[in-house]
Amino acid sequence: MLVTPEQLLAFTAAAMLITLSPGPDNLMVLSQGIARGRRQGVAFGLGCALGCLNHTVLAALGVSALIAASPLAFSLLKFAGGGYLIYLGWQALRSPGASFRAGGAGQDAAPLSATFRKGLIANAINPKVVLFFLAFLPQFVNPAQGPAGLQIAVLGLVFTLQGALIFGCLGYFSGTVGQWLAKSRRASQWLDRVAGSVFIALGLKLILDRGH
Repeated sequence: MLVTPEQLLAFTAAAMLITLSPGPDNLMVLSQGIARGRRQGVAFGLGCALGCLNHTVLAALGVSALIAASPLAFSLLKFAGGGYLIYLGWQALRSPGASFRAGGAGQDAAPLSATFRKGLIANAINPKVVLFFLAFLPQFVNPAQGPAGLQIAVLGLVFTLQGALIFGCLGYFSGTVGQWLAKSRRASQWLDRVAGSVFIALGLKLILDRGH
């Protein structure tokens, strides 16, 4: 057996605790759901979760180790990730606001595929998550059970699935709050301003963080 039940149980418990702990991904999903509604929040959350597949592949192939060992590669990825978050924040700040209706978001809501793609990219190009996967997944690998790369791939898939469940729930429930708050376009505009500020702050923090 590539991954034992005990191995899987310990990993899943640790992964859920990490996913539930306050962090950039949680903040992005919550802010998106509150500002844009349930469907948008869920779409962004699922995108964030599936972005973990990129980090799983990199960790399994050893590419993450190369990025961690190269200050230039890490810096380039950090600026790309931070710049993308700032771009998303700027878009939210310029948004006219989405007026919510009883059945969901208004006609000016972004397509769900676009929101999903934003979450996917925001997570996939975050170098901090690259290094986290490189440090976290190997801790649960048992060399006696088989190839380490395959075990990392299985564990990364499990991490992605539990992340999709948790982020999806966060997006849904934060979207419920957002739809209750956004009774008018003016209130919706302010929610977008808050969400945009969160994205920009996270982008700047990623760029200015000196940690490697």
